[in-house]
Amino acid sequence: MSAGFQRARRPEQIEARRTAILAAARELLAERPVADISLRELACHVGLAKSNVLRYFDSREAIFLEVLDTEWSAWLDALALGDPAPADPGYAREERVAGKIAATLAERRSLCELISAMAPVLERNISPEFARSFKGRAAASTERLGALVRTRVPELSADGARQFALGVVILVSGAWPYANPTDAVAAATAELGGAPSFAAGLAEGLTNLLAGLVARRR
Repeated sequence: MSAGFQRARRPEQIEARRTAILAAARELLAERPVADISLRELACHVGLAKSNVLRYFDSREAIFLEVLDTEWSAWLDALALGDPAPADPGYAREERVAGKIAATLAERRSLCELISAMAPVLERNISPEFARSFKGRAAASTERLGALVRTRVPELSADGARQFALGVVILVSGAWPYANPTDAVAAATAELGGAPSFAAGLAEGLTNLLAGLVARRR
């Protein structure tokens, strides 16, 4: 991919550079884990020098955090949990809500990859200004997810919904790398019966979390 860009000066040119860089990051992320994508490779893919890429973003990590923010928002835009419903015997309602969240996340591999890399990798090389901006947007997205879950499970308090939304991030962060090991670990795990399904494991964890939060309110 070669953009053939000259130095951006006008706001619309700057925005075009940023858009192209983010698009290149998404393309590379579809091919390999974020840890395997260097700033040099990203710059080459978009047709810019590394120094030019850093005119538009703080760092490689900041680029992928921006991608994470837009991917998370797109998932929330598409997430449909339905209208409020009465509690079912045995927490079947909570199981359906958790299963829907897990299934739709499992369909978005890049989003899960970025969530799993967020705290240990991507938040390690960003400026205080960018950190404040990103964490503010992340908090707003957490509140949005919690509000969506409360539309289906109205017994949840606002704090409980917030805890559940944070739990989604934490469980994805741990479950995704565990379900997507290196080739060597995958081969060893296969001899022991194989790794559990990401979607199934996430659904089970989210069901337990959601049911527990509802039970504490009863």
